[in-house]
Amino acid sequence: MKIGIAADHGGYELKEIIHPFLESLGYEVTDYGAFELDNTDDYPDFVVPMGRALANKELDRAIAICGSGVGASVAANKIAGVRAALINDHFSAHQGVEDDDLNMLCLGGRVTGYMAAQELITAFLTARFTGAERHMRRLHKVHLLEK
Repeated sequence: MKIGIAADHGGYELKEIIHPFLESLGYEVTDYGAFELDNTDDYPDFVVPMGRALANKELDRAIAICGSGVGASVAANKIAGVRAALINDHFSAHQGVEDDDLNMLCLGGRVTGYMAAQELITAFLTARFTGAERHMRRLHKVHLLEK
């Protein structure tokens, strides 16, 4: 599975920890930056290119991290084909994929601990979309909004 990761200064430290964690689980990881801690950088500069790659099927899933996770989620959801959510609990991490075909997990680098991040990421990456009729119907309505 091809996974993209991206973070601004608020998520840089967490990204640097989860990158080797993802590789240790056997995932192919593409890092979209930031590549150094710069308190003047902006999350759209990293999240948007990764979101475009995700929408173009160059990635299977993506993880975006900013200080709270909110800004990364807002920016990512402006890209048609990206279904991003700020996730803070185990249930939502897998249920978002199973029911809503979530393809980008957003985390808050200033509010999510390392162990919690690993748990959320694992639940997100191992979950599969069920494709149930009711979920397909709802996603179709979301796709119509993107046009």
